[in-house]
Amino acid sequence: MTKSFTLIELLIVITIIGILATLGISSYFNSLKAAKDARRKSDLSTIQKALEVYYQDNQGYPLSLPNNGDPFCHSSGDCWMATYLQKTPFDPNGSAYSYDSDGTYYKLYSCIENPNDSGPGVDQNGYGLDCSGNNTQPCDPCRYAVTSTNTTP
Repeated sequence: MTKSFTLIELLIVITIIGILATLGISSYFNSLKAAKDARRKSDLSTIQKALEVYYQDNQGYPLSLPNNGDPFCHSSGDCWMATYLQKTPFDPNGSAYSYDSDGTYYKLYSCIENPNDSGPGVDQNGYGLDCSGNNTQPCDPCRYAVTSTNTTP
């Protein structure tokens, strides 16, 4: 008589492998969300620092930010005078970060994909703005914000 696996044993092994694969894939996608959120926070921090240097040079904040990937330059538009960012960062999903300013303050917003994220600037209920931009992957509402010191999100 030949020794072999029974159908039940094979089904149990396949089920266990399926469960482990599901857990691994789920963990992978959660890690991707966390990585995107970390990049968003880093990008907004980078833009925030550039905005503060811009304010010192121009006695005000810009009314809008450059397009995705464009340099962030002096208020005159001349990059030879001052370049605050070589490339303006943009959301990992491809859309621009939401920016609001009247020249005396600024508010920068981004989405957060991880529903368990918390910390300074994170509001799980959102700030009432749509951060999806023209992206096909909705990221509504904006749940992360950084602002100038004279205002709140």
